[in-house]
Amino acid sequence: MKTKISIALVLLAALALLTMIWKSDNEVPSLDSAEKLEQQVEVSKEENEPSSLKEKRLTAYESMAVNTDDNDFKAIPRFMHKSFSWLAKSQLSNGGWGAGNHNNQQNRNPKRVKADPATTAFTAMALIRGGHTLENGSFAPNLNKALAYLLEKVENSEDINSNITNQKGTQPQRKLGENIDVAMTLQLFNRVFAMMDMDHELYERVDQAINVCIGKLEKTQLADGSWNGGGWAPVLNSAMVNNALEVSKQQGREVNDVVITKSKEYQAKNYDENGIKTEAAAGIPLYAYSSTQRATAKDAAEVNKVLEEADVKVNRRSKDAEAVAFSVLNEKYDEEKAKSLARSYSAYNASTESLKNDAVLSGFGNNGGEEYLSYAMTSESLVAAGNEAEYEAWITKMSDLFAQTQNPNGSWTGHHCITSPVFCTAAVVMAMTADRDAAYLNDIIEDNQN
Repeated sequence: MKTKISIALVLLAALALLTMIWKSDNEVPSLDSAEKLEQQVEVSKEENEPSSLKEKRLTAYESMAVNTDDNDFKAIPRFMHKSFSWLAKSQLSNGGWGAGNHNNQQNRNPKRVKADPATTAFTAMALIRGGHTLENGSFAPNLNKALAYLLEKVENSEDINSNITNQKGTQPQRKLGENIDVAMTLQLFNRVFAMMDMDHELYERVDQAINVCIGKLEKTQLADGSWNGGGWAPVLNSAMVNNALEVSKQQGREVNDVVITKSKEYQAKNYDENGIKTEAAAGIPLYAYSSTQRATAKDAAEVNKVLEEADVKVNRRSKDAEAVAFSVLNEKYDEEKAKSLARSYSAYNASTESLKNDAVLSGFGNNGGEEYLSYAMTSESLVAAGNEAEYEAWITKMSDLFAQTQNPNGSWTGHHCITSPVFCTAAVVMAMTADRDAAYLNDIIEDNQN
């Protein structure tokens, strides 16, 4: 009898333990904790606006998660509140996140894949968009672990290698291009570096790592201005590289002007009077339009500013919009620069209009990581170009889509190609929070023009 009682007690104890583990892994934040997610970082209490561009960016990032009358950030939709916790819990023990191998797309367990730099950097950027920094926010430890993982990858890579990892065949690499690891990592490093004071213990390491990544990207550009690396839809990869190098340049880094010029020309030339070129976009117009839109957004913002200063109104849907823009730009810039800006302006406007078409937005026909990444790039494009009304309409549309396709645990999963729930969830977060980079992007535009 005593033996039976003992066995029963052991079984009850085991059941209780399993219940605790299950709750820990599947817990959905309460309404109170979800609301606190938006208030985990204090607003900077500096009365005077910081003078340096770096300090302005830091102030913007520190106030990202707060929704008060003092800023214009949209509240994070309630259906996304548990997405941040899901991403944090999906981090691997080495500090990275992984999308998994292209040859094993059916494996969608974030804990049963190897970490890769591209997915790690992308996910870390999503957490930053949620208001978490290296010092503040409940996921600050996750960011620091991710940064350590990526620094080690960059520092251990040989100069002769074009990538920062020896991994081959990851989902981001096979679908976007092998340069995607370097491009995503450089984007994260630029964001993190903007948060650091010079006395930060990792300041010099991040500083040097940024230069290493820039060098690797510069030397791997193809003759036509693109980056490939064997991806299925390399136009997306090229857009991400362009973004990384453009921001690096505008932060004062030594970046070859010829490389950036060729990159923008490549993206702008993807669109002409005959429509969008999809050869580098796996035949999917969505990927081509969103990539061209993202790469030309800052130029479009500059053109809009010049037109406004000249008090010239242009119907961007008209056939002569590019010619009108050029005539005004040529009064301020030399002919070559005026032509380049006008071309980017035209390509941006055409892409933006095309992306309002539901047939284009459907992409491959169902949502994979490439679709979610494309949506994220369009969100950033609209913010970077200053199209506030269009951004509001776009976010409303995306919110409806994402709410319908979300998994019960707060994540999103791809249904083709990039199926990784980590990559897809990070992309959705980035798509829905681009306005939180508004101060950062506007500072860059202003700095570029002065």
